[in-house]
Amino acid sequence: MALPAVEVSQSPEEKFREYLASRPDLKRFSAPQKELVSHIFARHKHFDTNELLDDLREAGRAVSRATVYRTLKLLVDAGLLRKIEIGPRTVFDHDYGYPAHDHLVCTQCGIMIEFLNDKLDDVLQDVASEHRFQTEGRSLVIRGVCSNCNAARAVKRRLVM
Repeated sequence: MALPAVEVSQSPEEKFREYLASRPDLKRFSAPQKELVSHIFARHKHFDTNELLDDLREAGRAVSRATVYRTLKLLVDAGLLRKIEIGPRTVFDHDYGYPAHDHLVCTQCGIMIEFLNDKLDDVLQDVASEHRFQTEGRSLVIRGVCSNCNAARAVKRRLVM
């Protein structure tokens, strides 16, 4: 299921510029950062740093590895991206312009399936309220085996029998 985009008042670039301007300790919005923000938000896709570097290279965009690492951290701090830890791998997901959502991750093939569930939202809100806990976000990752990998395992079991 593709997540519906949420209407936002600013583009990701404008939001990032605003964040950088609010932090006097940070430098101005550089051309490589602009390239990076433009590339990342051109499509909704989960990615790790190496995938992003490969995508940038294939797209002919010249952004250094150091700039990518620094900018990803700033985009997370600015609330534009969120980090999702999946075992030893860190994946980035759009947090700005999309509704709060969670992920199913297949332990066999690594596919990430995004989902929305109002009942889950209600349960999490009830738990937070019960503990007088002010939430600032969440990252729920449910690990398991996707339907394609389950089907492949079933076929393999039938062949072995």
